Amino acid sequence: MTYALRQMVVLGCIAAFMPLPALAQSAPPPPPVTVAKPVVRDVIDSDEFIGRFEPVDEVSVRSRVGGYLQEIHFQDGALVKQGDLLFVIDQRPFVTALNQAKATLESAQSTLVFADAQYKRTQSLASSGSQSAQTLDDRRREFDSAEANVRGAQAAADRASLDMEYTEIKAPLSGRIDRRLISAGNLVQTDQTVLTTIVSLDPIDFYFDVDERRLLNFADTARKLGKDLQQGGGGLDVSVTISDPTAKPFKGRLDFAENRVDNESGTIRLRARFPNPDLVLQPGLFGRIQVEASNTYQAILVPDEAIGSDQNERVVYVVAEDGTVSTKPVRPGPRLYGYRVIREGLDGTETIIVNGLMRARPGAKITPQMTELPPERQDTAPETAGAENGQ
Repeated sequence: MTYALRQMVVLGCIAAFMPLPALAQSAPPPPPVTVAKPVVRDVIDSDEFIGRFEPVDEVSVRSRVGGYLQEIHFQDGALVKQGDLLFVIDQRPFVTALNQAKATLESAQSTLVFADAQYKRTQSLASSGSQSAQTLDDRRREFDSAEANVRGAQAAADRASLDMEYTEIKAPLSGRIDRRLISAGNLVQTDQTVLTTIVSLDPIDFYFDVDERRLLNFADTARKLGKDLQQGGGGLDVSVTISDPTAKPFKGRLDFAENRVDNESGTIRLRARFPNPDLVLQPGLFGRIQVEASNTYQAILVPDEAIGSDQNERVVYVVAEDGTVSTKPVRPGPRLYGYRVIREGLDGTETIIVNGLMRARPGAKITPQMTELPPERQDTAPETAGAENGQ
């Protein structure tokens, strides 16, 4: 054995018999982890549903008289007011019909005047015995017939005047008009040809479907308010968010529910009404509506990133006073104020890990770095509350 080899063997033996405390001094300290107390505050649960906006009023504009379309008085997609002139049907045939009806009315009125004079004259002569009763009855019949002819001619003249008025097609409601569906010069058939459509915009309705379980919950809440869910649950306040992330939630009120559950889907359709003065909300637009689903209660809130998984359980990492980590099974609920509601498992006094779960192990120690969670987080999605996930 050479001298160098003997030196290496001696140094190895010295290292093997080195005291343990000297090795322990080189072990790393427990990893630093951010911890905090859960947020405890009064909340109201909300459920979230996807639905679609629909107009309060919608009408397909048709003509009440037939004829050739002569004039169009609006721009496609414009806002119109009730009573605005939209279309004009060729009026010349209706002017002719109206003049003819008026002439017939004048003739009937003239005949009535003559029959009235004849009847009165015969009535005077009959009273003195110069005319027979038969002649008086004939004059009475002629007068009644002339009077009926006047009423018939008046009705025909009124109808011709009404048809003349119907040649000017006006907006039946205020709202946004669609494009023209027929061009000038085309034949319009009475009550059949759709000329365009108009939808109202302010206010606007939002329809969404609710399953049976949540329906019973909503109905119970409405009954506690002394109202029926079908009558809007007492005008329960709701809010809706749209796909535009910069748009604030729109506030409205629940105002109607259908009177039966759909047999096939097991859902019932509800409606909420929203003011829309800026016309931001459009018919057919999708949105997410949040509906209050409970009375006020005190809830324990934790960040979503503080909830971990242990096989089929959701757990929260709790830190003892000496820095030892343990896990607690929890039952998460809906999401409120940027946090997750904890239904079961915590009482709000625990110190939990909110950042750095990957550096913590049950039974090991950590170096806690205490922080305070704000009552509401603004760096997360808007305040929503989906259905409990039951995880």
